[in-house]
Amino acid sequence: MRSRTLTLAAVAGAALLATAALPASASGTVTPRSAQEGSVSAAALLAKVTSCSQISSGKYKTDDETSATIPVCGKNGAVFWKADMDIDCDGQVTSKCNGDADPWFQDDTAFHQSNGKPLRAESLPYVVVPSTSSIWKYTSYGIKGGGVVAVIYNNKVEYAVVGDTGPTKIIGEASYATAKALGIDPDPATGGADSGVTYILFKNSQVTPIESHSAAVSLGDSLAQQFLQNN
Repeated sequence: MRSRTLTLAAVAGAALLATAALPASASGTVTPRSAQEGSVSAAALLAKVTSCSQISSGKYKTDDETSATIPVCGKNGAVFWKADMDIDCDGQVTSKCNGDADPWFQDDTAFHQSNGKPLRAESLPYVVVPSTSSIWKYTSYGIKGGGVVAVIYNNKVEYAVVGDTGPTKIIGEASYATAKALGIDPDPATGGADSGVTYILFKNSQVTPIESHSAAVSLGDSLAQQFLQNN
């Protein structure tokens, strides 16, 4: 997980909000970084996760210095949590994700591409799940590598895959590409979002190949529609 400087994160967030507030005439031809993925709106998904039926034995921290306040919650066909977003740049070395740009960089991910290589955080939207512990064991709830995740932030939905595992006591992390698509500062050292991110992980799902984002969007949209119908 990444420990961000709150001041820098707040400045980045304010800058993004200021940009979003500009009228079309003021912003010229600039387009949003990411359009709504799939046919299910952020509002529709969020309406189904307003209350939590806790399935984790305890709660998680969002960063080393915070208290443990985040439960993993259960729904029909999915699990979810609401947390922050720290930036994972692990996996293949790229221009944005490397040991110089990321003080915590590791050249591997828990789950690999179909060719055996680590995932590519700069271009593949993926989410990090906490490693198995007494708090929660993700595999016991149908969550596995390549599983589909709907990541919701600032009224946007981005479909990602379960791509890496993280610390046993901390939750709320996703790849560089996930953050960038949602309009979150993707810098692994200073970026991220301090709160307001919802992660909905669909049980018993798997994208093949794991590195196909278009496959994740297609399957994610179908699962999101089922999620609305079943909850």
